[in-house]
Amino acid sequence: MRISSNTYLKLVVPHLLLVMMIIISSCTSTQISSAMKSASDYLNEDQQLTTNDVVAGLKEALVKGAEYSTASASKTDGYLKNVEIKIPFPPEIKKIENTLRDLGLNKPVDDFIMSINRAAEQAANEAKPLFVNAIMSMTIEDAWGILKGDNHAATTYLRKTTSAQLEVKFEPIISNALNKVNATKYYEDMSTQYNRIPFVTKVETDLTKYVNQKAIDGLFILVAKEEEKIRKDPLARTTELLKRVFSYEK
Repeated sequence: MRISSNTYLKLVVPHLLLVMMIIISSCTSTQISSAMKSASDYLNEDQQLTTNDVVAGLKEALVKGAEYSTASASKTDGYLKNVEIKIPFPPEIKKIENTLRDLGLNKPVDDFIMSINRAAEQAANEAKPLFVNAIMSMTIEDAWGILKGDNHAATTYLRKTTSAQLEVKFEPIISNALNKVNATKYYEDMSTQYNRIPFVTKVETDLTKYVNQKAIDGLFILVAKEEEKIRKDPLARTTELLKRVFSYEK
């Protein structure tokens, strides 16, 4: 006699459920938990983060941050109108600014501040290829260290691997830009006016070195902000790879 499939299920399924209940009741809670974890691991095996994922994801995130940072800094007013990276009067000659402003000579001071920020803006775009080269040279060890590091671990990596090159690359650009935007002239005019004031101590500073370092510092401030955003804000992870990599539990 043939049994229909519906009849078969009605006869067999209750017995299977009974057997499963007996097996489960004979297991300890630890055994049940372990079995469930194994099943979960198996089901999620294809979701595990691989080394290739980490390297590719971090490179993607860093290139994204580098592109945004250099584009933002190199546009007109990229430094000047951004309070976080605006280059102020050199601190070692701050008294020149204070004295000239006290005397009502605000224009030469304002012109000078604008000009040194313009010089930094002209140099900033040159950082992008150096950043990208350092990112592409990242090792597996570097990548895992960055992923498991603090909110600015990637920025620290870029600063360590590119700062010396940036200083060399920026120096002639900053120097030329300072002359082009008349920063050197403004500085000489201010220094001349200040040094003519009776009883003041004459001052001078290495303007190119100062603006160079401030320009580089400003870029890394922007890179750090982008990194922190990607780490903390899921909405900033614009691709599936970034979502997987930066949702990783340290």
